Amino acid sequence: MENEINNDLQLALNSFKAQDYSKAIEYFEKVLLSDKNNPNILNNIGLCYSKLSDDDKAIEYFIKALSFNPKSVQTYINLSDVYFRNNNLIDAINLLENGVTLMPNEIALKHYLSRIYFEDCRYDLAMDQLYEILDIDSDNIDAYWDLGNIQYEIGDYDSAVQNYENVLEKIDDNSILYYQTALAYEANNNIDKAISNHLKALSCNENFHPSYKKLGILFMARGDNESAIEYFQDYLNFDLPDEEKKNIEDIIKRISK
Repeated sequence: MENEINNDLQLALNSFKAQDYSKAIEYFEKVLLSDKNNPNILNNIGLCYSKLSDDDKAIEYFIKALSFNPKSVQTYINLSDVYFRNNNLIDAINLLENGVTLMPNEIALKHYLSRIYFEDCRYDLAMDQLYEILDIDSDNIDAYWDLGNIQYEIGDYDSAVQNYENVLEKIDDNSILYYQTALAYEANNNIDKAISNHLKALSCNENFHPSYKKLGILFMARGDNESAIEYFQDYLNFDLPDEEKKNIEDIIKRISK
């Protein structure tokens, strides 16, 4: 009997890995016959239904899994994902708030809750969760990154820059990070720092085309039309929509005079 259960479980896991979620459900259900209250199996079945976009069944199984293990971090995350996908932010928030109350040191739950607060425009609450994460783990770069994004969104560019720079102390080869840091410096009227970070973005990835356009704009704002034209022309080498290409060509013509 035990061998049969183990075999069904392995077949379920293999089917899940192969993305045959219907078959995985079939095998997980067989395992469940011998262990009907197993929260891990219930969670896995819920995840299969989620992958199949059968959200009602997914929610049913995730809730049942939590009834048997109310401290399953992964089930909270899976269920909140389904609620979020259905734009049910209130249920996602209530669920994650309950999880954080039960497990106040679980960083993953705090991070999910922060991101859903952000989507619901509850910026102060989102930042509170991130600060709590940093109280637990002062080197958590994801928390610094999300703090920077929230502060950028609400116009606190000084703080956004500081938190992006905190991430850059740990990661120095990410074009998107340099690009976002450059945007924050630009919004804070620090053109030199903005240019420097766009150049760093291109040093990480010479095909990161948004920075070419931004450099063109920034050099043009600084009155250095020769450098602006150089970066605009580099930008035109990428596969751009016709309207965008025409706009850049028009700018080059205007500042070439």
